Amino acid sequence: MKALLQRVTGARVTVAGNCVGEIGPGLLVLLGLDRGDNRASGERLLEKILAYRMFADEQGRMNRNVVQSGGGVLLVSQFTLAADTSKGLRPGFSGALPPDEARTLYEYLLEALRRRHQPVAAGEFGADMQVSLVNDGPVTFLLESA
Repeated sequence: MKALLQRVTGARVTVAGNCVGEIGPGLLVLLGLDRGDNRASGERLLEKILAYRMFADEQGRMNRNVVQSGGGVLLVSQFTLAADTSKGLRPGFSGALPPDEARTLYEYLLEALRRRHQPVAAGEFGADMQVSLVNDGPVTFLLESA
């Protein structure tokens, strides 16, 4: 499981021209699900996402997490994060969690995130989404479950 975290001043997701999710300052989380990922690994990654210190304190140091900063979280499924890019010029997706399993796990993690933090917005699983964001910093980190 991979989560690409981007600190943003704002982000939104549209599908067919309609906004399906939007936040102000906070985190855009692009989530890639791999074979073998499960609820337990997802729960651990969610805890890390919410606790990861990437927001400035009074001294300008990255000592605050999204909860402490009062920011939102926009969770977007990102199938291409599960790609194997180790050889050739075309990504392979054999390591990605199959779509039905990925949808179930993504929806579970979205609800788990909503129980832990607000505000939370989301993309639409499996849809052709357009994601707009203003990366603040820029600050971007890739977290992976063990």
